[in-house]
Amino acid sequence: MPYDITALRSCFPALAAGVAHFDGPGGTQTPEPVIRAIADALAQPLSNRGRITLGERNAERIVTEARRAMADLLGADPAGIVFGRSATQLTYDFARTLAKTWSPGDEVVVTRLDHDANIRPWVQSGATVRWAEFDPKTGELTVDAIRSVLSERTRLVAVTAASNLIGTRPDIPAIARAAHEVGALLHVDGVHHTAHSLVDLEELGADFYTCSPYKFLGPHHGVLAARPELLQTLRPDKLLPSTDTVPERFELGTLPYEFLAGTTAAVDFLAERLDPGATGSRRERLTAGYTALEAHEQVLRAQIDQGLAALDGVIVHSRAADRTPTVLLTFENHSTADAYRFLAERGVQAPAGSFYAVEASRHLGLGDTGGLRVGLAPYNDTQDVDRLLTGLADFLKR
Repeated sequence: MPYDITALRSCFPALAAGVAHFDGPGGTQTPEPVIRAIADALAQPLSNRGRITLGERNAERIVTEARRAMADLLGADPAGIVFGRSATQLTYDFARTLAKTWSPGDEVVVTRLDHDANIRPWVQSGATVRWAEFDPKTGELTVDAIRSVLSERTRLVAVTAASNLIGTRPDIPAIARAAHEVGALLHVDGVHHTAHSLVDLEELGADFYTCSPYKFLGPHHGVLAARPELLQTLRPDKLLPSTDTVPERFELGTLPYEFLAGTTAAVDFLAERLDPGATGSRRERLTAGYTALEAHEQVLRAQIDQGLAALDGVIVHSRAADRTPTVLLTFENHSTADAYRFLAERGVQAPAGSFYAVEASRHLGLGDTGGLRVGLAPYNDTQDVDRLLTGLADFLKR
């Protein structure tokens, strides 16, 4: 079946406000089934997890279903799914835990391309830091750039699967092989990537993979996926009476059950609504749905690229051969902050900034200011793109 954008958009109550949203990289709008799942979780008996009372069983079911849903989405083992407040919090937690196993002189590799959430926790871990650079002219981060800073003392490589600033998608399987050749672990920030491409943890070669459901139509929290046997080797700081089982030993305090119910609903939405004709297991339907989504986003990205090429004074910084439908712009004679406000007044949401990818912004020569970021989400349509391009053309005429 063709990608039915009209039916899909009807599932998002927020779109009734009439805003054209190009702020998906910062967080997507929420479909009605996810909203309902969160409300339903709170409307039924709910308590700490257990197997005796109805409230305990409801909590247990919600957590189990959410682990299975995220495992299907990421091609992972449900026993290796860890929930946290955010991807940033989870990365800090695991950086502290891993750092306890390292010795003075051990090294970590970080990249200029990454969101700061996959840089600062490792920089602050106490290990010696090696920086891998991307090419600011092309936006490419190559495996050779990673290899050039690896050594026998490298304990971990931290890299993004897709830049939240310029969309670049590095060759993660090749980087994984390079890291593993020197005995290092690979920590992949998949927050931006997961919104646009179906993940297979084993295929990527990632030892740790983080993402955030609110970037793919779900609620606000973080997820980390890893092999259960790897998690068994790690001893995080935790409360004395809290469980020592995996993955629960990494989840501090009571989980947000209502958000986990919403996350399951978001994964089901992706499996059911992106390609309504898909059949088979949830993983198989997700595969078909993401194929349909990527085809839809490619059409809109081409429309954006062609429209921007026709505008004078626009500088496009998203140039990698393999990238998400995310474009960073600056202007020869105009402020991106002014463009952000101008578009917002016309009902087009395309924010300006460095979006916590401050190292990437500086490496591009944009300082901490960054640029105007245009990102697609599953509910964007051609009319949204027309409004964006018309708004930019009007802004540049000022």
